[in-house]
Amino acid sequence: MKFNCIKTIVVAVASMISLNSFSQDLVARQAPIDKKFKSVDSLALHKQIKAEQTEWPAFDLYPNWSNVNAHNYATVTVPESYTIDLRGFCMPTAQTRITSPFGPRRRRMHNGLDVKVYVGDTIRSAFDGKVRIVRTERRGYGQYVVIRHDNGLETVYGHLSKQLVKENQQVRAGDVIGLGGNTGRSTGSHLHFETRFLGIPIDPALLFNFPKQDIVADAYTFKRGEINTKTAAGTYIAVGKDGVIRYHKVKSGDTLSKIANRRGISIDTLCRLNRITRKTILRPGQILRCS
Repeated sequence: MKFNCIKTIVVAVASMISLNSFSQDLVARQAPIDKKFKSVDSLALHKQIKAEQTEWPAFDLYPNWSNVNAHNYATVTVPESYTIDLRGFCMPTAQTRITSPFGPRRRRMHNGLDVKVYVGDTIRSAFDGKVRIVRTERRGYGQYVVIRHDNGLETVYGHLSKQLVKENQQVRAGDVIGLGGNTGRSTGSHLHFETRFLGIPIDPALLFNFPKQDIVADAYTFKRGEINTKTAAGTYIAVGKDGVIRYHKVKSGDTLSKIANRRGISIDTLCRLNRITRKTILRPGQILRCS
């Protein structure tokens, strides 16, 4: 009997160690006690951990839950790598045409994909999760929704005409969360769709194939790469599927030749990556993709 009591405690401690400090605090405050053995009930503890995981999606990765800031993860610990399960997905829209890709756009970074939708089109949650933010930015996302998912991703749905969910609401993949629109900084009706991991933007095209209405693979492995600089939009560069996507912020006196030499690529490659020509005039503050 004494041995069983000790074994129960060891299992409970092992379960706690596998969680981050935020998760441990959540469980420690309500750890179920076996009245007979005066110890932590491991079976009940595992059930409680599972319940907490439902209540706080990806709580082993994220240090807190906030309904205020969409991308405030300055102090978060980013793992060297993390495999994101993409199964159980739902395409956020049935529309297939990409009108603006992820990457540098004019004088700022475009941290998502723009998908052509019409006002009133149905917008759905991409995965199971919990709604973290339902807000409006007149000069930014317009009416938008942020969802934290069980697989570690957070998705952003911008320029909606109507939000159909509330903050802290549990959602399943495919649940309707809003309607397509043209609110905020938008020149035509479309869905601005972002995929982020611990605040770091990932090109949604590495995860979703909108023309084929499918995911690119069953899983995506995030790999932490070097961070060269902050973009003009104030967010860190993304990590691509086959390495780091590097960017260069144009300074006074920079030329295509100088930038290409500094980054170890050809001028033609630099032009192709940024859809410009050798005659394009560079502007200080402009963001150029270099890999």
